[in-house]
Amino acid sequence: MIAILLGATFGGGLLALAYGLHPPRPSLAASLAALHRPVRQAAAPTAAEAEPGGWAARWGRRGVPLLRALGLPTASLRQDLAVLGMDVDRHLAEKAAAAAVGLIAPPALLALVDLGTGAGVGWWLPTWVALLCAGALFLAPDLTVRAQARRRRAEMRHTLAVFLDLVVIALAGGAGVQQALADAAAAPQGWAASQLRRALATAQLARSSVWDELGALGRQTGVSELSELAATVGLAGSEGARIRTSLEAKAAAMRGRRLAEADGAAQSATERMALPVVLKFGAFLIFIGYPALTHVLSGL
Repeated sequence: MIAILLGATFGGGLLALAYGLHPPRPSLAASLAALHRPVRQAAAPTAAEAEPGGWAARWGRRGVPLLRALGLPTASLRQDLAVLGMDVDRHLAEKAAAAAVGLIAPPALLALVDLGTGAGVGWWLPTWVALLCAGALFLAPDLTVRAQARRRRAEMRHTLAVFLDLVVIALAGGAGVQQALADAAAAPQGWAASQLRRALATAQLARSSVWDELGALGRQTGVSELSELAATVGLAGSEGARIRTSLEAKAAAMRGRRLAEADGAAQSATERMALPVVLKFGAFLIFIGYPALTHVLSGL
């Protein structure tokens, strides 16, 4: 009975870890419903919502100074956290709590195994298992943040390509540069579109160059296409025809890159689909060949 409980607990932990690293994608119906959902004004956060929540953040708060003294998080991870709008201290607290769980849980489970079966596990196996689990759980929040930041940057690139296409269409229709930018930014929805609108609003309020603000947004989010766009249009000057030509070239380049990325993702998905078939075929061959091989070897 103890072995069954331990196996179920271990399996549940692996399932929770896999769910945290690779959360399920939303269904097509939910994604389409989110596109047509009206945008509501964000309410002021309450005192409970303003505090960093989660049991991991609360339990691991004491380990934040130690992790900061070790130079964590790195500069690239700080940029990823900024893209996601996550607090650095909360992330470090979650890492500390995850590492503590990895250190405590395996020795406790192995102690239960030793108590229930009397197998005499010893001290070296729980130590190594605890260190491995602590290291894996310590890195798991970083992997999750990096994956989410990559999705945010991909969303920004996709939205920027649509934004540039709309700007080029508006310029071809005779609109001015500022009007074309405002009209193009008003159409898309989502996090990336809100960041573009914020950059345009900042440029308008500060009476600075729109392209400088977009370049700053690119440096902040790590999207090089925004910085390249700012540099390219900055070289074009203030003449509408030259700006339109630069934007058309950049939009065409981004469309080509999106097509190449989509083709690469499709090929990668095809290869991943072939792997389970190969494994099943190998298991089937072992299932058929092992009895015959055993019979031959036993007859020698």
